[in-house]
Amino acid sequence: MNIRCATPNDLMNMQHCNLLCLPENYQMKYYFYHGLSWPQLSYVAEDEKGKIVGYVLAKMEEDSDDDPHGHITSLAVKRSHRRLGLAQKLMDQSSRAMVECFNAKYVSLHVRKSNRAALHLYTNTLKFQISEIEPKYYADGEDAYAMKRDLANFSSQNKSVEKDSKNDKS
Repeated sequence: MNIRCATPNDLMNMQHCNLLCLPENYQMKYYFYHGLSWPQLSYVAEDEKGKIVGYVLAKMEEDSDDDPHGHITSLAVKRSHRRLGLAQKLMDQSSRAMVECFNAKYVSLHVRKSNRAALHLYTNTLKFQISEIEPKYYADGEDAYAMKRDLANFSSQNKSVEKDSKNDKS
């Protein structure tokens, strides 16, 4: 498996992956908006044949008086490639880029209250915290959990990784 930054050529395949995996779908112009505005924040997972099997679509929140922070618009991994750690790797890559490129302090997302698999990933694996419940957030009327992940450890991880790699060279 290969995780890499998404390119404009990937956007159609990202949308196709979204259509296969998720009930919330976006028009192509929304993918272009993300890809052109924050090209360093969205990532794809490719199989050994170069086919996209997962993606994360991310952005920075612009209209905020708060600390700089990112937002995960969409995360999807095809059923055939789930439980391989791809979602975690995609999320970590995007979070790291938010810190390195925009000095993000945290990342937010929304998740359906009924999506137990995603809630487990976000809460247990990625250490997101529920910040509030947004009633009727989704088009079908389902409530969403608004969640946040502190990114402070990404900047300290980056510093210790840099230190380790410098020590390896000496």
